[in-house]
Amino acid sequence: MMTAIQTDALTKRFGEDVLAVDGLDLEVREGEVFGFLGPNGAGKSTTINMILGFLQPTSGSVSVLGMDVTRESLAIRQRIGLLPEGYEPYENLTGREHVESAIHAKGADDDADELLERVGLDPDDARRAASEYSTGMAKRMSLAVALVGEPELIILDEPSTGLDPDGVALLRRIIQEETERGAAIFFCSHILEEVEKVCDRVGILNQGALVALDTIDNLRSELQTGATVSAQLDAVPDGLDVASVDGVRAASVTDRTVDIEVSAAAAKMDALRYLDDRATVEDVRIDDASLEALFDEYTGTRDATAANDATGGDDGAGGDATVDPPAAADGGESA
Repeated sequence: MMTAIQTDALTKRFGEDVLAVDGLDLEVREGEVFGFLGPNGAGKSTTINMILGFLQPTSGSVSVLGMDVTRESLAIRQRIGLLPEGYEPYENLTGREHVESAIHAKGADDDADELLERVGLDPDDARRAASEYSTGMAKRMSLAVALVGEPELIILDEPSTGLDPDGVALLRRIIQEETERGAAIFFCSHILEEVEKVCDRVGILNQGALVALDTIDNLRSELQTGATVSAQLDAVPDGLDVASVDGVRAASVTDRTVDIEVSAAAAKMDALRYLDDRATVEDVRIDDASLEALFDEYTGTRDATAANDATGGDDGAGGDATVDPPAAADGGESA
């Protein structure tokens, strides 16, 4: 299986004082959707810009599709697709002309109209100047540009921003179609619910360092965040002691509903078997720890927010703005 992105001890400094990316070791595999997460200023955009060859590493290396980015960045851009955050289209060009330009730049044989139809941009809108586009229309058009040439790697930076629910659902379907043909997706988003729905693995960056890398289920197990199981019974038997089951942290009963907090995935089924042996289980709901909760644990976001609220300070993001500049959008049409 080809490695789509490989970084080894990838490091970027700005001057002597700012360490934006610190020894990043990362592998993104062919055919997977990899979520790349981190709070503002964590180094995500700096990392993306090094992957694209827009920034040179201070030390370490990065290869894309088996090619060294520092020596073969132009060849790499012919084989990848890019939907950058904050992409600004050329106002005097139509949506169709944007896609045609990308087809020409890559020497591809795609049909511009088919690509625009695939991303849900109406043919009449495709003939309008991009200056008239809403944020969602511009995002659909830039997604069509990213799909030109059947890229082997597609980098999506905040791809669902500005999309309505239909557009988000369409984006998910396109991601699935692209991975089914073997493309790798590098998915960056602050919408953690969306990341949880589409990504096979996630990497969490904090203060320039990779603090977590695994599937979401494995991260849950590593942190022992557990889950909550709510079971509705036909009747609650006397002497029910589900808290005695291994892995159960706590249990409570309200009317005919038993709420159980477990510390490990295996304990969910053990607790349900315990109940099923003693009563008829009519309904079950299981709530696993959300990706947002995992993100907070690994980055300390929740603790920092609570401390900030207590002191009445601002979020401090402005001080890190130079650490994590926006991903470069130039070259997006030919990427």
